[in-house]
Amino acid sequence: MSAPVSLRTLSRQSLFGKGDVFVLFGELFGRGYANGLVAAARAAGMTLVGMTVGRREADGSLRPLDAGELVTAEANLGGHIINVPLMAGFDLDAPAGAATPTEMVSAMTIKSWQNDKLDWTKIAACREAGTIRFRNAVAEAMRQLDALIPPGANVFFAHTMAGGLVKAKVFLAIANRVYKGRGERFMSSRTLLDSDLGKLNLMNFEEVTANTFAHLIDGSTALRARVEQAGGQVRYTAYGYHGTEILIGNNYQWQTYTNYTQGYAKKRLEAIAGEAWQKGIKATVFNCPEIRTNSSDIFVGVELSLFPLLAAYRREGCGAWGEAQWNACRALLADSAQLDDILARLDAYNTSTVMRTFHDFDAWPMDNTPELAELMIGTADSITALHKDRHALITDLLSAQVIEATGPLIFNEAAAPGGPVLWLNHDVIARQLAVLHAR
Repeated sequence: MSAPVSLRTLSRQSLFGKGDVFVLFGELFGRGYANGLVAAARAAGMTLVGMTVGRREADGSLRPLDAGELVTAEANLGGHIINVPLMAGFDLDAPAGAATPTEMVSAMTIKSWQNDKLDWTKIAACREAGTIRFRNAVAEAMRQLDALIPPGANVFFAHTMAGGLVKAKVFLAIANRVYKGRGERFMSSRTLLDSDLGKLNLMNFEEVTANTFAHLIDGSTALRARVEQAGGQVRYTAYGYHGTEILIGNNYQWQTYTNYTQGYAKKRLEAIAGEAWQKGIKATVFNCPEIRTNSSDIFVGVELSLFPLLAAYRREGCGAWGEAQWNACRALLADSAQLDDILARLDAYNTSTVMRTFHDFDAWPMDNTPELAELMIGTADSITALHKDRHALITDLLSAQVIEATGPLIFNEAAAPGGPVLWLNHDVIARQLAVLHAR
């Protein structure tokens, strides 16, 4: 793939509605893209069914939700939760009597981690144990789900699993330098990825972010056959990130956050969708714009790509609602700050020699550089400082609007998807919001 395959039109789906079943393959936590898709399914009158990752006890053992946790989770979703622990990743798995990967890295320190080595034969055994555990859990979850799907119903599977950082004590210090450090505190992302700790993280990212999608598709084979035999249809969606087209100057231009370490797993996720598509299974990864979430906040600067969305509101005809968002954003800034000045500064930022280096779609994901960190993190920090309240940011407001738009975009497109991998850029986000808020 040498260019993003972008969704340019708003679909008007007519497949999913009352009596059909929406399955959230993951757990609904806090702010994030899944909230928008759940809202779209709820608005269509679908029956909502969710999963859980379960909970870890102090000794590391995995358990289902207890009665109180289950009530809370079902209220949050607005539907039934299949209470089978679907914790992804293998960082806390091991053959009986063996150490887990988390235990293997527990002795690493800030001084030793670059040279510390792991036993890859033992890591492979842990990975296999985690995969077997997860597949078995998927099989049981699908068995319980099958009883909840009436004959003739259509089924929408929404995969939401992502992440996979191995919980090494030393990793927080490393992450702060890779994702937040500049000057003397800068650390190359390549230094991390070339280390055994980095390689372990990439493996676990792949298991959580990508391979769980394959396990879902494979594990629901019998259910899918039964649904289709009864006249229903089945769709699978997953959330990707692979850069976004934003307005830079007068043109939409693909750009990306660097270094997005999970990018390797996201590319594998895309490949899994492509493999399913070749088998006639409608599985689509939707690459969504950068937003601020609980998990993305570690990546300082990822939020900078949100600001040009305001320009897209004008470009795509969002009218009075769009102008109201400009005013709402101005209201969040300190009296001495001007929104137009910030947008002009960000346009210069995006067209700078430093940033243009990272506009190479084929090279994604790229490693960070000292020059990138200095410019990106410095710009992010200085713009945050222009707000009245560091806990009420323009990027929070715009993130919520992106989530609002991606819900119906994904929900409607999934009825008759245009391909296995699609990009949702700022143009179609703005057009969807214009429709949602038309007066």
